[in-house]
Amino acid sequence: MSSSQQILITFASLQETNEQKLHKIANELLQTEKAYVARLNLLDHVFLAKLMEEAGKGTFPVEVVKNIFSNISSINAFHSQFLLPDLEKRMGEWESTPRIGDILQKLTPFLKMYAEYVKNFDKAMELLKQWTDRSPQFKAIIQEIQKQEMCGSLTLQHHMLEPVQRVPRYEMLLKDYLKKLPQEHMDRRDAEKSLEIIATAATHSNTAIRKNENLKKLLEIYEMLGEEEDIVNASNELIKEGHILKLAARNTSAMDRYLFLFNNMLLYCVPKFSLVGQKFTVRTRIGIDGMKVTETYNDDYLHTFQVSGKERTLELQACSEQDKEDWIKIYELGKRAPRWIRDNEVTMCMKCREPFNALTRRRHHCRACGYVVCWKCSDNKAPLEYDGNKINKVCRDCYSVLTGHTDSEEKDGKKKGILEVSSTAQFSGSSIMCGFLQYCEKNKPWQKVWCVIPQKEALVLYLYGAPQDVKAQCTIPLLGYSVDDAARTADPPASFRLSQSKSVHSFAAESEDLKQRWLRVVRVAVTGEVPDTPPPGDAHVLESSQEPSSESL
Repeated sequence: MSSSQQILITFASLQETNEQKLHKIANELLQTEKAYVARLNLLDHVFLAKLMEEAGKGTFPVEVVKNIFSNISSINAFHSQFLLPDLEKRMGEWESTPRIGDILQKLTPFLKMYAEYVKNFDKAMELLKQWTDRSPQFKAIIQEIQKQEMCGSLTLQHHMLEPVQRVPRYEMLLKDYLKKLPQEHMDRRDAEKSLEIIATAATHSNTAIRKNENLKKLLEIYEMLGEEEDIVNASNELIKEGHILKLAARNTSAMDRYLFLFNNMLLYCVPKFSLVGQKFTVRTRIGIDGMKVTETYNDDYLHTFQVSGKERTLELQACSEQDKEDWIKIYELGKRAPRWIRDNEVTMCMKCREPFNALTRRRHHCRACGYVVCWKCSDNKAPLEYDGNKINKVCRDCYSVLTGHTDSEEKDGKKKGILEVSSTAQFSGSSIMCGFLQYCEKNKPWQKVWCVIPQKEALVLYLYGAPQDVKAQCTIPLLGYSVDDAARTADPPASFRLSQSKSVHSFAAESEDLKQRWLRVVRVAVTGEVPDTPPPGDAHVLESSQEPSSESL
Protein backbone atom coordinates (compact mmCIF):
# COMPACT_ATOMS: atom_id res chain seq x y z
CA MET A 1 0.00 0.00 0.00
CA SER A 2 1.40 3.43 -0.96
CA SER A 3 1.94 6.20 1.55
CA SER A 4 -0.69 8.34 -0.18
CA GLN A 5 -3.26 5.55 0.18
CA GLN A 6 -2.38 5.20 3.87
CA ILE A 7 -2.87 8.94 4.35
CA LEU A 8 -6.27 8.80 2.64
CA ILE A 9 -7.39 5.86 4.80
CA THR A 10 -6.17 7.60 7.96
CA PHE A 11 -7.91 10.84 6.96
CA ALA A 12 -11.17 8.98 6.26
CA SER A 13 -11.02 7.21 9.61
CA LEU A 14 -10.74 10.57 11.36
CA GLN A 15 -13.87 11.95 9.75
CA GLU A 16 -16.97 11.55 11.88
CA THR A 17 -19.92 10.07 10.05
CA ASN A 18 -23.31 11.71 10.40
CA GLU A 19 -24.50 8.73 12.44
CA GLN A 20 -21.59 9.18 14.83
CA LYS A 21 -22.41 12.87 15.23
CA LEU A 22 -26.01 12.03 16.08
CA HIS A 23 -24.84 9.47 18.63
CA LYS A 24 -22.47 12.04 20.11
CA ILE A 25 -25.29 14.57 20.58
CA ALA A 26 -27.58 11.93 22.11
CA ASN A 27 -24.80 10.87 24.47
CA GLU A 28 -24.21 14.49 25.49
CA LEU A 29 -27.91 14.74 26.29
CA LEU A 30 -27.58 11.65 28.51
CA GLN A 31 -24.45 12.83 30.31
CA THR A 32 -25.82 16.31 31.00
CA GLU A 33 -29.07 14.73 32.21
CA LYS A 34 -27.12 12.63 34.72
CA ALA A 35 -25.36 15.73 36.02
CA TYR A 36 -28.67 17.59 36.15
CA VAL A 37 -30.39 14.85 38.15
CA ALA A 38 -27.48 14.90 40.61
CA ARG A 39 -28.10 18.65 41.07
CA LEU A 40 -31.83 18.07 41.52
CA ASN A 41 -31.13 15.38 44.12
CA LEU A 42 -28.90 17.83 45.98
CA LEU A 43 -31.67 20.44 46.06
CA ASP A 44 -34.47 17.97 46.86
CA HIS A 45 -32.93 15.32 49.11
CA VAL A 46 -30.27 17.41 50.87
CA PHE A 47 -31.06 21.14 51.07
CA LEU A 48 -34.86 20.80 51.13
CA ALA A 49 -34.86 17.68 53.33
CA LYS A 50 -32.49 19.15 55.95
CA LEU A 51 -34.36 22.46 56.13
CA MET A 52 -37.74 20.71 56.36
CA GLU A 53 -36.41 18.53 59.17
CA GLU A 54 -35.35 21.59 61.15
CA ALA A 55 -38.57 23.45 60.31
CA GLY A 56 -40.50 20.50 61.75
CA LYS A 57 -38.94 21.36 65.12
CA GLY A 58 -40.54 24.80 64.97
CA THR A 59 -37.26 26.68 64.39
CA PHE A 60 -38.68 28.47 61.34
CA PRO A 61 -41.93 28.07 59.33
CA VAL A 62 -42.38 24.99 57.16
CA GLU A 63 -44.22 27.14 54.59
CA VAL A 64 -41.11 29.30 54.11
CA VAL A 65 -39.07 26.25 53.07
CA LYS A 66 -41.84 25.03 50.74
CA ASN A 67 -42.12 28.45 49.10
CA ILE A 68 -38.36 28.63 48.54
CA PHE A 69 -38.05 25.27 46.83
CA SER A 70 -41.39 25.48 44.99
CA ASN A 71 -42.05 22.26 43.03
CA ILE A 72 -38.45 21.03 42.90
CA SER A 73 -39.48 17.60 44.26
CA SER A 74 -41.89 17.07 41.35
CA ILE A 75 -39.26 18.15 38.82
CA ASN A 76 -36.72 15.81 40.42
CA ALA A 77 -39.15 12.87 40.45
CA PHE A 78 -39.91 13.21 36.75
CA HIS A 79 -36.28 13.45 35.66
CA SER A 80 -34.82 10.82 37.99
CA GLN A 81 -37.65 8.26 37.67
CA PHE A 82 -38.71 8.71 34.03
CA LEU A 83 -36.62 10.82 31.65
CA LEU A 84 -33.14 9.73 32.78
CA PRO A 85 -33.97 5.98 32.85
CA ASP A 86 -35.54 6.26 29.37
CA LEU A 87 -32.43 7.99 28.02
CA GLU A 88 -30.13 5.40 29.60
CA LYS A 89 -32.16 2.57 28.08
CA ARG A 90 -32.23 4.22 24.66
CA MET A 91 -28.46 4.75 24.58
CA GLY A 92 -28.04 1.09 25.45
CA GLU A 93 -30.03 0.10 22.36
CA TRP A 94 -28.85 2.91 20.07
CA GLU A 95 -27.70 0.63 17.25
CA SER A 96 -31.21 -0.71 16.72
CA THR A 97 -33.14 2.45 17.74
CA PRO A 98 -31.09 5.58 16.97
CA ARG A 99 -33.56 8.28 18.03
CA ILE A 100 -34.30 10.68 20.91
CA GLY A 101 -37.21 12.77 19.59
CA ASP A 102 -39.81 10.32 20.85
CA ILE A 103 -38.29 10.36 24.34
CA LEU A 104 -38.10 14.15 24.53
CA GLN A 105 -41.75 14.33 23.54
CA LYS A 106 -42.47 12.79 26.94
CA LEU A 107 -40.89 15.87 28.47
CA THR A 108 -43.29 18.34 26.88
CA PRO A 109 -46.34 17.72 29.11
CA PHE A 110 -44.15 18.37 32.16
CA LEU A 111 -42.81 21.73 30.98
CA LYS A 112 -45.56 23.43 33.00
CA MET A 113 -43.59 22.43 36.08
CA TYR A 114 -40.74 24.62 34.86
CA ALA A 115 -43.09 27.54 34.23
CA GLU A 116 -44.15 27.34 37.88
CA TYR A 117 -40.55 27.09 39.12
CA VAL A 118 -39.34 30.00 36.98
CA LYS A 119 -42.32 32.16 37.99
CA ASN A 120 -41.54 31.56 41.66
CA PHE A 121 -37.78 32.08 41.36
CA ASP A 122 -37.60 35.79 42.33
CA LYS A 123 -39.78 35.17 45.39
CA ALA A 124 -37.61 32.19 46.32
CA MET A 125 -34.42 34.28 46.20
CA GLU A 126 -36.03 36.98 48.32
CA LEU A 127 -37.23 34.49 50.97
CA LEU A 128 -33.86 32.77 51.01
CA LYS A 129 -32.11 36.05 51.72
CA GLN A 130 -34.64 37.11 54.37
CA TRP A 131 -34.40 33.89 56.36
CA THR A 132 -30.64 33.60 56.04
CA ASP A 133 -30.47 37.01 57.73
CA ARG A 134 -33.28 36.30 60.21
CA SER A 135 -32.53 32.76 61.40
CA PRO A 136 -29.04 31.62 62.55
CA GLN A 137 -30.18 27.95 62.38
CA PHE A 138 -31.46 28.39 58.82
CA LYS A 139 -28.17 29.99 57.76
CA ALA A 140 -26.07 27.37 59.57
CA ILE A 141 -27.77 24.44 57.79
CA ILE A 142 -27.21 25.97 54.37
CA GLN A 143 -23.59 26.87 55.08
CA GLU A 144 -22.86 23.39 56.43
CA ILE A 145 -24.20 21.75 53.25
CA GLN A 146 -22.35 24.23 51.03
CA LYS A 147 -19.05 23.17 52.61
CA GLN A 148 -19.53 19.59 51.47
CA GLU A 149 -17.75 18.28 48.39
CA MET A 150 -20.99 17.50 46.55
CA CYS A 151 -21.75 21.23 46.41
CA GLY A 152 -18.64 21.93 44.36
CA SER A 153 -17.89 25.18 46.26
CA LEU A 154 -21.12 26.73 44.93
CA THR A 155 -23.91 28.40 46.89
CA LEU A 156 -27.49 27.19 47.18
CA GLN A 157 -28.56 30.07 44.93
CA HIS A 158 -26.25 28.83 42.18
CA HIS A 159 -27.72 25.32 42.37
CA MET A 160 -31.25 26.72 42.28
CA LEU A 161 -30.49 28.43 38.95
CA GLU A 162 -29.95 25.04 37.30
CA PRO A 163 -33.64 24.23 36.57
CA VAL A 164 -34.06 27.71 35.07
CA GLN A 165 -31.21 26.97 32.66
CA ARG A 166 -32.10 23.37 31.79
CA VAL A 167 -34.91 23.83 29.23
CA PRO A 168 -32.81 26.11 26.96
CA ARG A 169 -30.17 23.39 27.09
CA TYR A 170 -32.64 20.87 25.66
CA GLU A 171 -33.51 23.35 22.92
CA MET A 172 -29.87 23.84 21.97
CA LEU A 173 -29.13 20.11 21.81
CA LEU A 174 -32.29 19.42 19.78
CA LYS A 175 -31.43 22.11 17.25
CA ASP A 176 -27.97 20.62 16.82
CA TYR A 177 -29.47 17.15 16.54
CA LEU A 178 -31.92 18.23 13.82
CA LYS A 179 -29.13 19.84 11.79
CA LYS A 180 -27.44 16.43 11.51
CA LEU A 181 -30.66 14.44 11.12
CA PRO A 182 -31.53 13.44 7.50
CA GLN A 183 -34.92 14.65 6.26
CA GLU A 184 -36.16 11.10 5.75
CA HIS A 185 -35.00 9.86 9.18
CA MET A 186 -37.61 8.05 11.29
CA ASP A 187 -36.97 10.45 14.19
CA ARG A 188 -37.46 13.61 12.14
CA ARG A 189 -41.13 14.21 12.89
CA ASP A 190 -40.89 13.53 16.65
CA ALA A 191 -37.73 15.64 17.01
CA GLU A 192 -39.29 18.61 15.21
CA LYS A 193 -42.47 18.38 17.27
CA SER A 194 -40.43 18.21 20.49
CA LEU A 195 -38.34 21.22 19.48
CA GLU A 196 -41.42 23.29 18.66
CA ILE A 197 -42.86 22.82 22.17
CA ILE A 198 -39.55 22.99 24.03
CA ALA A 199 -38.51 26.18 22.18
CA THR A 200 -41.68 27.91 23.38
CA ALA A 201 -40.95 26.94 26.97
CA ALA A 202 -37.29 27.94 26.54
CA THR A 203 -38.34 31.47 25.60
CA HIS A 204 -39.77 31.96 29.08
CA SER A 205 -36.69 30.41 30.68
CA ASN A 206 -34.36 32.57 28.58
CA THR A 207 -36.18 35.68 29.75
CA ALA A 208 -35.71 34.54 33.34
CA ILE A 209 -32.05 33.70 32.69
CA ARG A 210 -31.32 37.16 31.30
CA LYS A 211 -33.22 38.68 34.18
CA ASN A 212 -31.18 36.66 36.64
CA GLU A 213 -27.77 37.25 35.04
CA ASN A 214 -27.40 40.24 37.33
CA LEU A 215 -28.37 38.09 40.32
CA LYS A 216 -25.83 35.46 39.28
CA LYS A 217 -23.13 38.15 39.17
CA LEU A 218 -24.19 39.39 42.60
CA LEU A 219 -23.83 35.83 43.93
CA GLU A 220 -20.30 35.60 42.53
CA ILE A 221 -19.35 38.89 44.20
CA TYR A 222 -21.04 37.77 47.41
CA GLU A 223 -18.74 34.72 47.46
CA MET A 224 -15.65 36.79 46.60
CA LEU A 225 -16.44 39.03 49.58
CA GLY A 226 -16.57 36.06 51.97
CA GLU A 227 -20.39 36.04 52.10
CA GLU A 228 -20.27 38.93 54.54
CA GLU A 229 -21.80 41.78 52.52
CA ASP A 230 -25.56 42.14 52.07
CA ILE A 231 -25.59 42.58 48.28
CA VAL A 232 -27.72 39.69 46.93
CA ASN A 233 -30.89 41.60 46.28
CA ALA A 234 -33.02 41.90 43.15
CA SER A 235 -32.97 45.69 43.51
CA ASN A 236 -29.14 45.80 43.47
CA GLU A 237 -27.34 46.17 40.16
CA LEU A 238 -23.61 46.02 39.50
CA ILE A 239 -22.65 49.01 37.35
CA LYS A 240 -18.84 48.76 37.21
CA GLU A 241 -15.95 46.96 38.89
CA GLY A 242 -12.18 46.98 38.56
CA HIS A 243 -8.74 47.42 40.05
CA ILE A 244 -7.74 50.87 41.21
CA LEU A 245 -4.81 52.39 43.14
CA LYS A 246 -5.35 54.19 46.45
CA LEU A 247 -3.06 57.12 47.19
CA ALA A 248 -2.01 57.16 50.84
CA ALA A 249 -2.27 60.57 52.49
CA ARG A 250 0.97 60.34 54.47
CA ASN A 251 3.60 58.99 52.09
CA THR A 252 1.74 59.30 48.73
CA SER A 253 2.43 55.67 47.97
CA ALA A 254 -0.11 53.83 45.79
CA MET A 255 -1.80 50.66 47.10
CA ASP A 256 -3.69 48.08 45.09
CA ARG A 257 -7.44 48.20 45.72
CA TYR A 258 -10.65 47.00 44.01
CA LEU A 259 -13.96 48.79 43.53
CA PHE A 260 -17.45 47.38 43.14
CA LEU A 261 -19.89 50.11 42.12
CA PHE A 262 -23.59 49.29 42.51
CA ASN A 263 -26.64 51.44 41.85
CA ASN A 264 -26.88 52.23 45.57
CA MET A 265 -23.35 51.91 47.01
CA LEU A 266 -19.61 51.69 46.37
CA LEU A 267 -17.59 48.89 47.97
CA TYR A 268 -13.92 49.81 48.43
CA CYS A 269 -12.01 46.53 48.83
CA VAL A 270 -8.55 45.17 49.56
CA PRO A 271 -7.52 42.19 47.38
CA LYS A 272 -6.39 39.08 49.24
CA PHE A 273 -4.56 36.08 47.80
CA SER A 274 -6.93 33.14 47.53
CA LEU A 275 -7.31 30.45 44.90
CA VAL A 276 -10.93 29.78 45.89
CA GLY A 277 -13.56 31.49 47.99
CA GLN A 278 -12.99 34.96 49.38
CA LYS A 279 -10.94 37.22 47.09
CA PHE A 280 -11.52 40.62 48.71
CA THR A 281 -12.00 42.22 52.11
CA VAL A 282 -14.37 45.18 52.20
CA ARG A 283 -12.59 48.17 53.74
CA THR A 284 -15.28 50.82 53.24
CA ARG A 285 -18.90 50.95 52.09
CA ILE A 286 -19.96 54.34 50.69
CA GLY A 287 -23.57 55.17 49.90
CA ILE A 288 -24.40 56.73 46.54
CA ASP A 289 -26.63 59.40 48.12
CA GLY A 290 -24.59 62.57 48.40
CA MET A 291 -21.50 61.03 46.79
CA LYS A 292 -19.35 63.42 44.74
CA VAL A 293 -16.67 62.48 42.22
CA THR A 294 -14.12 65.07 41.13
CA GLU A 295 -11.09 65.01 38.88
CA THR A 296 -7.83 65.76 40.75
CA TYR A 297 -4.29 66.64 39.69
CA ASN A 298 -1.22 65.15 41.32
CA ASP A 299 2.39 65.99 40.39
CA ASP A 300 3.57 62.48 41.26
CA TYR A 301 0.68 60.39 39.93
CA LEU A 302 -1.33 60.51 36.73
CA HIS A 303 -5.03 59.77 36.13
CA THR A 304 -6.25 60.62 39.66
CA PHE A 305 -9.74 61.41 40.90
CA GLN A 306 -11.49 61.75 44.27
CA VAL A 307 -14.60 60.04 45.61
CA SER A 308 -16.27 61.82 48.52
CA GLY A 309 -19.11 60.31 50.49
CA LYS A 310 -20.69 60.64 53.92
CA GLU A 311 -18.61 57.71 55.16
CA ARG A 312 -15.18 58.53 53.67
CA THR A 313 -13.17 60.42 51.05
CA LEU A 314 -10.81 58.47 48.78
CA GLU A 315 -8.15 59.73 46.37
CA LEU A 316 -7.75 57.15 43.65
CA GLN A 317 -5.51 56.55 40.64
CA ALA A 318 -6.78 54.81 37.52
CA CYS A 319 -4.55 52.73 35.23
CA SER A 320 -5.05 55.14 32.31
CA GLU A 321 -6.74 58.38 31.38
CA GLN A 322 -9.47 56.42 29.60
CA ASP A 323 -10.08 54.30 32.71
CA LYS A 324 -10.32 57.44 34.85
CA GLU A 325 -12.83 58.98 32.46
CA ASP A 326 -14.85 55.77 32.48
CA TRP A 327 -15.09 55.77 36.29
CA ILE A 328 -16.05 59.45 36.45
CA LYS A 329 -18.54 59.03 33.62
CA ILE A 330 -20.23 56.11 35.38
CA TYR A 331 -20.46 58.02 38.67
CA GLU A 332 -21.80 61.13 37.01
CA LEU A 333 -23.86 59.60 34.20
CA GLY A 334 -26.32 62.25 33.12
CA LYS A 335 -24.89 64.83 35.51
CA ARG A 336 -22.40 66.29 33.06
CA ALA A 337 -21.94 66.31 29.30
CA PRO A 338 -20.04 63.20 28.14
CA ARG A 339 -16.86 63.01 26.07
CA TRP A 340 -18.06 62.22 22.56
CA ILE A 341 -16.47 59.32 20.70
CA ARG A 342 -15.36 60.34 17.20
CA ASP A 343 -17.30 58.86 14.31
CA ASN A 344 -14.10 57.68 12.65
CA GLU A 345 -13.08 55.73 15.74
CA VAL A 346 -15.78 53.11 15.17
CA THR A 347 -16.92 51.00 12.25
CA MET A 348 -19.82 49.35 14.08
CA CYS A 349 -22.46 50.18 16.69
CA MET A 350 -20.83 50.13 20.12
CA LYS A 351 -23.88 48.35 21.58
CA CYS A 352 -25.29 45.82 19.09
CA ARG A 353 -22.00 45.47 17.11
CA GLU A 354 -23.75 45.77 13.72
CA PRO A 355 -21.61 47.52 11.04
CA PHE A 356 -22.60 51.08 10.16
CA ASN A 357 -23.70 52.02 6.65
CA ALA A 358 -24.88 55.24 5.06
CA LEU A 359 -28.46 54.14 4.40
CA THR A 360 -30.00 51.85 7.01
CA ARG A 361 -27.60 52.04 9.97
CA ARG A 362 -26.19 55.52 10.43
CA ARG A 363 -24.08 56.78 13.32
CA HIS A 364 -25.69 58.52 16.32
CA HIS A 365 -24.38 59.59 19.72
CA CYS A 366 -25.81 58.69 23.11
CA ARG A 367 -26.33 61.95 24.99
CA ALA A 368 -25.43 60.35 28.32
CA CYS A 369 -22.24 58.37 27.65
CA GLY A 370 -21.11 59.74 24.28
CA TYR A 371 -20.89 56.31 22.61
CA VAL A 372 -21.54 55.99 18.88
CA VAL A 373 -24.57 53.78 18.32
CA CYS A 374 -27.09 52.94 15.62
CA TRP A 375 -30.66 54.33 15.55
CA LYS A 376 -32.07 51.10 16.96
CA CYS A 377 -29.80 51.16 20.02
CA SER A 378 -30.48 54.85 20.67
CA ASP A 379 -34.26 54.52 20.65
CA ASN A 380 -34.64 55.36 24.36
CA LYS A 381 -35.17 58.65 26.16
CA ALA A 382 -34.25 59.77 29.67
CA PRO A 383 -33.92 63.10 31.54
CA LEU A 384 -30.30 64.32 31.85
CA GLU A 385 -29.35 66.52 34.77
CA TYR A 386 -26.63 68.42 32.90
CA ASP A 387 -29.23 69.48 30.31
CA GLY A 388 -31.72 70.82 32.81
CA ASN A 389 -33.43 67.41 33.13
CA LYS A 390 -34.63 67.66 29.53
CA ILE A 391 -35.55 64.39 27.83
CA ASN A 392 -32.69 63.21 25.60
CA LYS A 393 -32.08 60.18 23.43
CA VAL A 394 -29.76 57.71 25.14
CA CYS A 395 -28.44 54.21 24.47
CA ARG A 396 -30.19 51.27 26.11
CA ASP A 397 -27.47 50.71 28.74
CA CYS A 398 -27.58 54.32 29.92
CA TYR A 399 -31.38 54.16 29.87
CA SER A 400 -31.22 51.18 32.23
CA VAL A 401 -28.82 52.92 34.63
CA LEU A 402 -30.61 56.28 34.56
CA THR A 403 -34.17 54.98 34.90
CA GLY A 404 -33.74 51.56 36.50
CA HIS A 405 -35.80 50.02 33.70
CA THR A 406 -34.70 47.50 31.10
CA ASP A 407 -35.54 48.07 27.45
CA SER A 408 -38.70 46.13 26.71
CA GLU A 409 -37.20 44.57 23.62
CA GLU A 410 -34.82 41.71 24.25
CA LYS A 411 -31.96 43.36 22.39
CA ASP A 412 -29.26 41.63 24.34
CA GLY A 413 -30.49 38.14 23.53
CA LYS A 414 -27.56 37.42 21.23
CA LYS A 415 -24.63 35.74 22.90
CA LYS A 416 -21.24 37.31 22.43
CA GLY A 417 -19.20 35.83 19.65
CA ILE A 418 -15.66 34.71 20.20
CA LEU A 419 -14.35 37.99 18.77
CA GLU A 420 -16.69 40.16 20.86
CA VAL A 421 -14.48 40.55 23.88
CA SER A 422 -15.18 43.84 25.63
CA SER A 423 -14.52 47.15 23.95
CA THR A 424 -11.14 48.15 22.66
CA ALA A 425 -11.40 51.28 24.76
CA GLN A 426 -11.46 49.11 27.88
CA PHE A 427 -8.69 46.92 26.47
CA SER A 428 -6.55 49.94 25.69
CA GLY A 429 -6.72 51.02 29.30
CA SER A 430 -5.59 47.59 30.51
CA SER A 431 -3.46 46.39 27.61
CA ILE A 432 0.16 45.38 27.31
CA MET A 433 0.34 47.09 23.93
CA CYS A 434 -2.11 48.83 21.62
CA GLY A 435 -1.98 51.11 18.60
CA PHE A 436 -2.40 51.42 14.86
CA LEU A 437 -0.46 49.18 12.47
CA GLN A 438 -0.71 48.48 8.76
CA TYR A 439 -1.76 44.86 8.23
CA CYS A 440 -1.62 42.45 5.30
CA GLU A 441 -2.57 38.77 5.08
CA LYS A 442 -1.47 36.68 2.08
CA ASN A 443 -1.88 38.77 -1.08
CA LYS A 444 -4.65 41.02 0.20
CA PRO A 445 -4.22 44.84 0.17
CA TRP A 446 -2.64 46.52 3.19
CA GLN A 447 -5.13 48.08 5.62
CA LYS A 448 -4.87 50.18 8.75
CA VAL A 449 -6.00 48.27 11.88
CA TRP A 450 -6.10 48.94 15.61
CA CYS A 451 -4.05 46.24 17.36
CA VAL A 452 -4.40 45.28 21.02
CA ILE A 453 -2.65 42.74 23.25
CA PRO A 454 -4.79 42.78 26.42
CA GLN A 455 -3.37 42.06 29.85
CA LYS A 456 -6.01 39.41 30.48
CA GLU A 457 -5.09 37.57 27.27
CA ALA A 458 -1.43 38.43 26.95
CA LEU A 459 -0.73 35.77 24.30
CA VAL A 460 -3.43 36.95 21.87
CA LEU A 461 -3.30 39.83 19.39
CA TYR A 462 -6.69 41.38 18.56
CA LEU A 463 -7.18 43.30 15.31
CA TYR A 464 -9.99 45.89 15.14
CA GLY A 465 -11.20 48.17 12.38
CA ALA A 466 -11.10 51.21 14.70
CA PRO A 467 -10.09 52.00 18.32
CA GLN A 468 -13.62 52.00 19.76
CA ASP A 469 -14.96 48.92 17.93
CA VAL A 470 -16.50 46.24 20.17
CA LYS A 471 -15.88 43.33 17.82
CA ALA A 472 -12.50 42.29 16.48
CA GLN A 473 -11.95 41.59 12.79
CA CYS A 474 -9.73 38.66 13.75
CA THR A 475 -7.49 37.32 16.51
CA ILE A 476 -4.00 35.86 16.33
CA PRO A 477 -2.96 33.46 19.14
CA LEU A 478 0.73 34.42 19.28
CA LEU A 479 2.04 31.27 20.96
CA GLY A 480 4.27 29.30 18.57
CA TYR A 481 4.52 31.94 15.83
CA SER A 482 7.88 32.84 14.27
CA VAL A 483 8.85 36.52 14.13
CA ASP A 484 10.73 37.87 11.11
CA ASP A 485 11.69 41.55 10.89
CA ALA A 486 14.08 41.35 7.94
CA ALA A 487 13.45 44.12 5.40
CA ARG A 488 11.69 43.07 2.20
CA THR A 489 11.58 45.18 -0.95
CA ALA A 490 7.86 44.78 -1.56
CA ASP A 491 6.86 45.64 2.03
CA PRO A 492 6.47 49.12 3.56
CA PRO A 493 9.23 50.46 5.85
CA ALA A 494 9.26 49.31 9.52
CA SER A 495 7.53 46.03 8.70
CA PHE A 496 7.64 42.62 10.37
CA ARG A 497 5.89 39.28 9.92
CA LEU A 498 4.37 36.56 12.08
CA SER A 499 4.35 33.11 10.51
CA GLN A 500 3.21 29.65 11.54
CA SER A 501 2.96 26.79 9.07
CA LYS A 502 1.33 28.34 5.97
CA SER A 503 -0.18 31.26 7.88
CA VAL A 504 1.68 34.59 7.45
CA HIS A 505 0.57 37.93 8.95
CA SER A 506 2.46 41.04 7.87
CA PHE A 507 2.52 44.29 9.86
CA ALA A 508 4.10 47.71 9.36
CA ALA A 509 4.51 50.38 12.05
CA GLU A 510 4.61 54.17 11.58
CA SER A 511 8.27 54.27 12.58
CA GLU A 512 11.20 51.97 13.22
CA ASP A 513 11.10 52.89 16.91
CA LEU A 514 7.44 51.88 17.22
CA LYS A 515 8.15 48.66 15.33
CA GLN A 516 10.85 47.72 17.85
CA ARG A 517 8.47 48.37 20.74
CA TRP A 518 5.93 45.97 19.23
CA LEU A 519 8.64 43.38 18.55
CA ARG A 520 9.85 43.46 22.17
CA VAL A 521 6.35 42.47 23.29
CA VAL A 522 5.53 40.01 20.51
CA ARG A 523 8.84 38.11 20.76
CA VAL A 524 8.10 37.32 24.39
CA ALA A 525 4.45 36.35 23.75
CA VAL A 526 5.27 33.83 20.98
CA THR A 527 7.35 31.84 23.50
CA GLY A 528 4.38 31.47 25.86
CA GLU A 529 5.70 33.96 28.40
CA VAL A 530 3.60 36.94 29.50
CA PRO A 531 5.25 40.16 28.26
CA ASP A 532 5.85 43.09 30.57
CA THR A 533 3.79 46.20 29.94
CA PRO A 534 5.99 48.77 28.18
CA PRO A 535 6.51 52.17 29.82
CA PRO A 536 3.84 54.83 29.11
CA GLY A 537 4.07 56.18 25.60
CA ASP A 538 5.18 52.94 23.99
CA ALA A 539 1.77 52.45 22.41
CA HIS A 540 0.40 55.00 20.04
CA VAL A 541 -3.06 55.89 21.32
CA LEU A 542 -5.54 57.87 19.27
CA GLU A 543 -7.10 60.79 21.13
CA SER A 544 -10.83 61.31 20.84
CA SER A 545 -12.52 64.59 20.12
CA GLN A 546 -15.08 66.20 22.36
CA GLU A 547 -17.10 67.39 19.37
CA PRO A 548 -20.12 65.53 18.00
CA SER A 549 -20.51 64.72 14.34
CA SER A 550 -23.10 66.09 11.98
CA GLU A 551 -24.89 62.75 12.10
CA SER A 552 -25.27 62.73 15.89
CA LEU A 553 -28.61 62.61 17.63
